[in-house]
Amino acid sequence: TVAISASANCLITHVRHAAIGVTNYVETVAFYRDIWGLEVVAEAQDVTYLGCKAGGEAYAVRVRKAEEKRVDFFAFAVPGKGDVDALCSRLRTADVKIDREPGPLQTPGGGYGFRFFDCDGRLIEISANVEMRPAVAIDPKQAVPLKLSHVVINSVDVLATMEFYKAHLGLRLTDWMADMMCFLRCGTQHHVLAIAKGHKTSLNHISFEMGSLDAYMRGTGRLMRAMGRKPIWGPGRHAAGDNTFSYFADPAGNIVEYTTELETVDEATWNVRRFEASPEASDLWGTAGSPFDEMVPTMIAGEDKGIWKSCPI
Repeated sequence: TVAISASANCLITHVRHAAIGVTNYVETVAFYRDIWGLEVVAEAQDVTYLGCKAGGEAYAVRVRKAEEKRVDFFAFAVPGKGDVDALCSRLRTADVKIDREPGPLQTPGGGYGFRFFDCDGRLIEISANVEMRPAVAIDPKQAVPLKLSHVVINSVDVLATMEFYKAHLGLRLTDWMADMMCFLRCGTQHHVLAIAKGHKTSLNHISFEMGSLDAYMRGTGRLMRAMGRKPIWGPGRHAAGDNTFSYFADPAGNIVEYTTELETVDEATWNVRRFEASPEASDLWGTAGSPFDEMVPTMIAGEDKGIWKSCPI
Protein backbone atom coordinates (compact mmCIF):
# COMPACT_ATOMS: atom_id res chain seq x y z
CA THR A 1 0.00 0.00 0.00
CA VAL A 2 1.26 3.46 -0.89
CA ALA A 3 1.73 5.57 2.22
CA ILE A 4 0.00 8.95 2.35
CA SER A 5 1.04 11.61 4.83
CA ALA A 6 -1.29 12.24 7.75
CA SER A 7 -1.07 15.93 6.82
CA ALA A 8 -2.97 15.24 3.59
CA ASN A 9 -5.62 17.88 3.00
CA CYS A 10 -8.92 17.08 4.70
CA LEU A 11 -11.72 17.36 2.17
CA ILE A 12 -14.39 16.05 4.57
CA THR A 13 -16.77 18.71 5.90
CA HIS A 14 -19.26 16.67 7.98
CA VAL A 15 -21.15 13.41 8.29
CA ARG A 16 -24.34 13.29 6.21
CA HIS A 17 -26.20 10.15 7.19
CA ALA A 18 -26.07 6.58 8.41
CA ALA A 19 -27.63 3.74 6.43
CA ILE A 20 -28.63 0.57 8.28
CA GLY A 21 -30.07 -2.78 7.27
CA VAL A 22 -32.52 -4.40 9.71
CA THR A 23 -34.67 -7.51 9.87
CA ASN A 24 -37.50 -5.80 11.78
CA TYR A 25 -38.02 -3.07 9.20
CA VAL A 26 -41.50 -1.80 10.10
CA GLU A 27 -40.73 -1.59 13.82
CA THR A 28 -37.40 0.19 13.27
CA VAL A 29 -38.88 2.77 10.88
CA ALA A 30 -41.66 3.47 13.39
CA PHE A 31 -39.07 4.02 16.14
CA TYR A 32 -37.13 6.67 14.20
CA ARG A 33 -40.31 8.34 12.94
CA ASP A 34 -42.61 8.23 15.96
CA ILE A 35 -40.26 8.09 18.94
CA TRP A 36 -36.80 9.35 17.97
CA GLY A 37 -38.19 12.49 16.31
CA LEU A 38 -37.25 12.23 12.63
CA GLU A 39 -39.65 12.50 9.69
CA VAL A 40 -40.01 10.38 6.57
CA VAL A 41 -38.72 12.25 3.52
CA ALA A 42 -38.92 9.42 0.96
CA GLU A 43 -39.93 5.78 0.74
CA ALA A 44 -39.32 3.05 -1.79
CA GLN A 45 -39.76 -0.70 -1.68
CA ASP A 46 -38.31 -1.89 1.63
CA VAL A 47 -36.30 1.30 2.26
CA THR A 48 -37.21 4.49 4.15
CA TYR A 49 -35.26 7.75 4.32
CA LEU A 50 -35.74 9.85 7.45
CA GLY A 51 -34.60 13.45 7.92
CA CYS A 52 -34.50 16.07 10.63
CA LYS A 53 -37.60 18.22 10.99
CA ALA A 54 -35.50 21.40 10.99
CA GLY A 55 -34.33 20.63 7.45
CA GLY A 56 -30.70 20.42 6.37
CA GLU A 57 -29.32 17.19 4.94
CA ALA A 58 -31.53 15.28 2.51
CA TYR A 59 -31.81 12.58 5.18
CA ALA A 60 -30.06 11.55 8.39
CA VAL A 61 -30.95 7.85 8.59
CA ARG A 62 -31.77 5.29 5.92
CA VAL A 63 -33.48 2.10 7.06
CA ARG A 64 -33.48 -0.86 4.67
CA LYS A 65 -35.22 -4.21 5.06
CA ALA A 66 -32.46 -6.83 5.07
CA GLU A 67 -32.01 -10.54 5.71
CA GLU A 68 -29.58 -9.79 8.53
CA LYS A 69 -28.78 -6.76 10.68
CA ARG A 70 -25.88 -4.71 9.33
CA VAL A 71 -24.54 -1.21 8.77
CA ASP A 72 -24.93 -0.47 5.06
CA PHE A 73 -22.60 2.55 5.10
CA PHE A 74 -21.80 5.95 6.58
CA ALA A 75 -21.81 8.99 4.29
CA PHE A 76 -19.43 11.94 4.58
CA ALA A 77 -19.63 15.20 2.64
CA VAL A 78 -17.01 17.02 0.57
CA PRO A 79 -17.46 20.47 -1.00
CA GLY A 80 -17.75 19.67 -4.72
CA LYS A 81 -17.71 17.14 -7.53
CA GLY A 82 -14.02 17.74 -8.16
CA ASP A 83 -13.30 16.86 -4.53
CA VAL A 84 -15.16 13.56 -4.93
CA ASP A 85 -13.00 12.68 -7.93
CA ALA A 86 -9.81 13.84 -6.21
CA LEU A 87 -10.48 11.81 -3.08
CA CYS A 88 -11.39 8.71 -5.05
CA SER A 89 -8.16 9.06 -7.04
CA ARG A 90 -6.19 9.50 -3.81
CA LEU A 91 -7.67 6.33 -2.34
CA ARG A 92 -7.18 4.30 -5.50
CA THR A 93 -3.52 5.33 -5.62
CA ALA A 94 -3.19 4.04 -2.06
CA ASP A 95 -4.73 0.68 -3.04
CA VAL A 96 -7.88 1.30 -1.00
CA LYS A 97 -10.69 -0.90 -2.30
CA ILE A 98 -13.25 1.15 -4.24
CA ASP A 99 -16.76 -0.31 -4.13
CA ARG A 100 -18.58 2.11 -6.48
CA GLU A 101 -16.93 4.50 -8.90
CA PRO A 102 -17.83 8.22 -8.78
CA GLY A 103 -21.15 8.98 -10.41
CA PRO A 104 -24.64 10.44 -9.90
CA LEU A 105 -26.47 9.32 -6.75
CA GLN A 106 -30.00 7.96 -7.11
CA THR A 107 -31.08 8.74 -3.55
CA PRO A 108 -32.99 11.70 -2.02
CA GLY A 109 -31.07 14.91 -2.68
CA GLY A 110 -29.20 13.39 -5.59
CA GLY A 111 -25.62 14.54 -5.82
CA TYR A 112 -22.42 12.87 -6.93
CA GLY A 113 -20.38 10.34 -5.01
CA PHE A 114 -18.55 7.05 -4.63
CA ARG A 115 -18.08 4.29 -2.05
CA PHE A 116 -15.02 2.56 -0.65
CA PHE A 117 -14.10 0.11 2.11
CA ASP A 118 -12.01 1.31 5.05
CA CYS A 119 -9.21 -0.84 6.49
CA ASP A 120 -11.69 -2.81 8.63
CA GLY A 121 -14.13 -3.46 5.76
CA ARG A 122 -16.75 -0.80 6.54
CA LEU A 123 -18.45 0.74 3.56
CA ILE A 124 -18.08 4.53 3.37
CA GLU A 125 -19.81 6.88 0.94
CA ILE A 126 -18.34 10.24 -0.08
CA SER A 127 -20.65 12.74 -1.77
CA ALA A 128 -21.02 16.31 -2.95
CA ASN A 129 -23.69 18.54 -4.52
CA VAL A 130 -26.48 16.87 -2.54
CA GLU A 131 -29.56 19.10 -2.47
CA MET A 132 -30.37 20.21 1.06
CA ARG A 133 -33.87 20.27 2.49
CA PRO A 134 -35.18 23.79 3.24
CA ALA A 135 -34.53 25.04 6.75
CA VAL A 136 -37.57 25.07 9.02
CA ALA A 137 -37.68 27.23 12.15
CA ILE A 138 -38.37 25.18 15.26
CA ASP A 139 -38.52 26.08 18.92
CA PRO A 140 -35.05 25.53 20.46
CA LYS A 141 -36.81 23.56 23.20
CA GLN A 142 -38.51 21.20 20.74
CA ALA A 143 -37.20 17.72 21.44
CA VAL A 144 -36.21 16.67 17.93
CA PRO A 145 -32.74 16.11 16.43
CA LEU A 146 -31.26 18.96 14.42
CA LYS A 147 -28.68 16.88 12.57
CA LEU A 148 -26.49 13.82 12.70
CA SER A 149 -23.64 14.85 14.98
CA HIS A 150 -21.10 12.04 14.74
CA VAL A 151 -20.63 8.30 14.44
CA VAL A 152 -18.57 6.00 16.64
CA ILE A 153 -17.20 2.66 15.44
CA ASN A 154 -15.57 -0.33 17.12
CA SER A 155 -12.25 -1.65 15.86
CA VAL A 156 -9.97 -4.43 17.03
CA ASP A 157 -7.01 -2.12 16.27
CA VAL A 158 -7.88 1.46 17.20
CA LEU A 159 -4.48 2.86 16.25
CA ALA A 160 -4.45 1.30 12.77
CA THR A 161 -7.99 2.42 12.03
CA MET A 162 -7.23 5.92 13.28
CA GLU A 163 -4.16 6.13 11.03
CA PHE A 164 -6.26 5.04 8.05
CA TYR A 165 -8.70 7.91 8.53
CA LYS A 166 -5.95 10.41 9.22
CA ALA A 167 -3.87 9.37 6.23
CA HIS A 168 -6.56 8.84 3.64
CA LEU A 169 -9.31 11.28 4.64
CA GLY A 170 -7.18 13.86 6.44
CA LEU A 171 -9.12 13.68 9.72
CA ARG A 172 -7.26 15.13 12.69
CA LEU A 173 -6.82 13.67 16.17
CA THR A 174 -8.51 15.70 18.90
CA ASP A 175 -8.34 13.56 22.06
CA TRP A 176 -7.70 10.10 23.47
CA MET A 177 -9.64 8.21 26.13
CA ALA A 178 -6.76 6.18 27.60
CA ASP A 179 -5.70 3.92 24.72
CA MET A 180 -9.25 2.66 24.25
CA MET A 181 -10.85 5.40 22.18
CA CYS A 182 -9.76 8.26 19.91
CA PHE A 183 -11.73 11.26 18.64
CA LEU A 184 -11.20 12.61 15.11
CA ARG A 185 -12.37 15.87 13.62
CA CYS A 186 -12.65 17.45 10.17
CA GLY A 187 -13.19 21.02 11.40
CA THR A 188 -13.82 22.81 14.65
CA GLN A 189 -16.34 20.28 15.98
CA HIS A 190 -14.58 18.11 18.59
CA HIS A 191 -15.24 14.93 16.63
CA VAL A 192 -17.13 13.73 13.61
CA LEU A 193 -15.81 10.19 14.02
CA ALA A 194 -14.61 8.29 17.08
CA ILE A 195 -13.01 4.86 17.18
CA ALA A 196 -13.38 2.59 20.21
CA LYS A 197 -11.62 -0.64 21.11
CA GLY A 198 -13.82 -3.65 20.39
CA HIS A 199 -13.59 -7.40 20.08
CA LYS A 200 -15.12 -7.21 16.58
CA THR A 201 -15.55 -4.70 13.79
CA SER A 202 -18.94 -3.17 14.50
CA LEU A 203 -21.04 -0.09 15.12
CA ASN A 204 -20.61 1.58 18.50
CA HIS A 205 -23.27 4.27 18.20
CA ILE A 206 -24.82 7.01 16.07
CA SER A 207 -25.23 10.44 17.67
CA PHE A 208 -27.82 13.14 16.97
CA GLU A 209 -27.51 16.78 18.03
CA MET A 210 -30.38 18.45 19.86
CA GLY A 211 -31.07 22.17 19.76
CA SER A 212 -30.54 22.98 23.43
CA LEU A 213 -29.95 21.41 26.82
CA ASP A 214 -33.68 21.64 27.45
CA ALA A 215 -34.47 19.90 24.14
CA TYR A 216 -31.95 17.18 25.00
CA MET A 217 -33.57 16.52 28.39
CA ARG A 218 -37.10 16.68 26.96
CA GLY A 219 -36.09 14.20 24.28
CA THR A 220 -34.56 11.91 26.87
CA GLY A 221 -37.78 12.09 28.87
CA ARG A 222 -39.92 11.35 25.81
CA LEU A 223 -37.87 8.24 25.04
CA MET A 224 -38.16 7.10 28.66
CA ARG A 225 -41.95 7.44 28.57
CA ALA A 226 -42.29 5.82 25.15
CA MET A 227 -39.97 2.91 25.91
CA GLY A 228 -40.97 2.51 29.55
CA ARG A 229 -37.40 2.51 30.79
CA LYS A 230 -34.32 4.62 31.49
CA PRO A 231 -31.58 5.09 28.86
CA ILE A 232 -29.09 2.24 28.67
CA TRP A 233 -26.63 4.94 29.75
CA GLY A 234 -27.34 8.53 30.69
CA PRO A 235 -28.25 11.25 31.05
CA GLY A 236 -24.73 12.52 31.68
CA ARG A 237 -21.87 14.63 30.33
CA HIS A 238 -18.59 13.33 28.91
CA ALA A 239 -15.20 14.85 29.69
CA ALA A 240 -13.82 14.25 26.17
CA GLY A 241 -15.94 16.53 24.00
CA ASP A 242 -17.77 18.02 27.00
CA ASN A 243 -21.06 16.89 25.43
CA THR A 244 -24.19 15.59 27.09
CA PHE A 245 -25.33 12.05 26.38
CA SER A 246 -28.35 9.78 26.62
CA TYR A 247 -28.02 6.41 24.89
CA PHE A 248 -30.87 4.18 23.79
CA ALA A 249 -31.12 1.03 21.66
CA ASP A 250 -33.32 1.09 18.56
CA PRO A 251 -35.53 -1.98 17.92
CA ALA A 252 -32.77 -3.58 15.80
CA GLY A 253 -30.22 -3.23 18.62
CA ASN A 254 -28.29 -0.26 17.22
CA ILE A 255 -27.21 2.30 19.84
CA VAL A 256 -28.36 5.87 19.21
CA GLU A 257 -27.51 8.96 21.23
CA TYR A 258 -29.06 12.33 21.96
CA THR A 259 -26.32 14.89 22.57
CA THR A 260 -25.81 18.63 22.75
CA GLU A 261 -23.13 21.23 23.52
CA LEU A 262 -20.31 19.29 21.83
CA GLU A 263 -17.02 21.11 22.36
CA THR A 264 -15.49 23.24 19.60
CA VAL A 265 -11.78 23.32 18.84
CA ASP A 266 -9.45 26.25 18.22
CA GLU A 267 -7.32 24.80 15.43
CA ALA A 268 -4.50 27.28 16.02
CA THR A 269 -3.94 26.38 19.65
CA TRP A 270 -5.35 22.88 20.16
CA ASN A 271 -3.21 20.21 21.80
CA VAL A 272 -4.31 16.59 21.94
CA ARG A 273 -5.48 15.60 25.41
CA ARG A 274 -5.55 12.20 27.09
CA PHE A 275 -8.37 11.34 29.47
CA GLU A 276 -8.34 8.47 31.91
CA ALA A 277 -10.93 5.75 31.43
CA SER A 278 -12.50 6.56 34.78
CA PRO A 279 -16.13 6.98 35.90
CA GLU A 280 -15.42 10.67 36.53
CA ALA A 281 -14.15 11.26 32.96
CA SER A 282 -16.90 9.16 31.40
CA ASP A 283 -19.59 11.16 33.17
CA LEU A 284 -18.72 14.53 34.70
CA TRP A 285 -22.19 14.86 36.25
CA GLY A 286 -22.14 11.47 37.92
CA THR A 287 -25.78 10.92 36.95
CA ALA A 288 -25.54 8.29 34.19
CA GLY A 289 -24.87 5.13 36.16
CA SER A 290 -22.40 2.47 35.09
CA PRO A 291 -21.77 1.99 31.35
CA PHE A 292 -20.94 -1.66 32.03
CA ASP A 293 -24.49 -2.61 33.03
CA GLU A 294 -25.99 -2.36 29.53
CA MET A 295 -24.11 0.17 27.41
CA VAL A 296 -20.78 -1.59 26.86
CA PRO A 297 -22.23 -5.11 26.41
CA THR A 298 -24.70 -3.80 23.81
CA MET A 299 -22.12 -1.70 21.97
CA ILE A 300 -19.65 -4.55 21.50
CA ALA A 301 -22.17 -7.35 20.89
CA GLY A 302 -21.38 -9.24 17.69
CA GLU A 303 -19.66 -8.39 14.44
CA ASP A 304 -21.18 -6.16 11.77
CA LYS A 305 -22.59 -8.40 9.03
CA GLY A 306 -21.88 -5.74 6.42
CA ILE A 307 -18.09 -5.97 6.63
CA TRP A 308 -16.48 -6.18 3.17
CA LYS A 309 -19.93 -6.42 1.55
CA SER A 310 -21.40 -4.03 -0.99
CA CYS A 311 -24.83 -2.58 -0.34
CA PRO A 312 -27.55 -3.28 -2.94
CA ILE A 313 -28.98 0.25 -2.73
